[in-house]
Amino acid sequence: MPSEHPDRAPVRVLRRAGSLLGRGRVALVRGWAHPRLKWPKRVAAGAVVLLVVPVLTAGVSLRLQYAGDPAPGTWTRERDAVWLGHAWVDGRNGEAQLAELVQRMRGTGVRDLYVHAGPLEHDGSLRAARYPKARWLVDAVRRELPGVRVQAWLGDVLSTEGETGMDLGAPATRERVVRSAGQVLDAGFAGVHFDLEPLHSGDRDYLSLLDDVHAVTRAHHAPLSVAAHQIDPLPSLHSVAGFVAGHPKWWSQSYFGAVARRVDQIAVMSYDTAMPMESLYGGYVAQQTRLALEATPRGTDLLMGLPAFHTDDIGHHESAETVAAATRGARLGLSRQDARRERFGVALYVDFAATPGDWAAYRRGWGAPKSD
Repeated sequence: MPSEHPDRAPVRVLRRAGSLLGRGRVALVRGWAHPRLKWPKRVAAGAVVLLVVPVLTAGVSLRLQYAGDPAPGTWTRERDAVWLGHAWVDGRNGEAQLAELVQRMRGTGVRDLYVHAGPLEHDGSLRAARYPKARWLVDAVRRELPGVRVQAWLGDVLSTEGETGMDLGAPATRERVVRSAGQVLDAGFAGVHFDLEPLHSGDRDYLSLLDDVHAVTRAHHAPLSVAAHQIDPLPSLHSVAGFVAGHPKWWSQSYFGAVARRVDQIAVMSYDTAMPMESLYGGYVAQQTRLALEATPRGTDLLMGLPAFHTDDIGHHESAETVAAATRGARLGLSRQDARRERFGVALYVDFAATPGDWAAYRRGWGAPKSD
């Protein structure tokens, strides 16, 4: 990443873009007047402009959103979370790993541990054999980290985009998911955390499921939380993506709000964005934070996901999607939309892939109370 002042970079991009577009405009005008320029070439030239200009504009916009300084006081509210792998409840992790976890958590704002206790079966049921060490973990965390809650992370692949998976449209399946939620609470977990994917915007069956599960968690005085898809960065983008690729990816802001009103905690999976640069990714997180804050009721905890994992593929660039960029983006979005919001935090994904550098970036960027 070039070492340049963040506020000057967009200006240089605009100047370069203006120069390129200026030359392109002259060429296009001449081309249209040239009798030998064939229609396919004209169409191709126009298509290039139609593709390049919106992408360039979006990039400049995200870069601008990453500029500036976060507002004073935009640090942890001690409502943060971490997604933990299945090794914590199936017996693979023991006292040595627990000691490391306790050391890592102390002095941070982490209040919730989402521990993978599933996956759920496609019919909505959950085998108790999947989490034989749950009681050991819950008791150990309660003893070593008072005030930290261990929530059962329950997920499955939905049948929304394939022939196999969980069908939320089946009432019997939803009923079994509700029973599974009660089952993990009876096993000692302090809350229920759902991650069901791919979940399409507007899915009414999911909303019905949340209503039913929330009745169970309230009866246990336990929180209900969910991992949420990102919000449309452009109006109705999920519809366009669904039509073109069959995978909507985003939720509409109104649907995000409908989900947020039915839970106690909503954690945005603000990663796997395909952003090629750290500054663009940070600007995207700032934008997502603003959109999520607008849609989330003040009585619901809103958490922004931090990419504490290291893979490189078409959807995730390790050099761009960093914990440092995500924490700064979240602070900028919070600063601009609702700097005093108390029910706000971040959530690290995932413990078994996080490096010491990821934890250090979380602590520096957000995770320890500071005086501005």
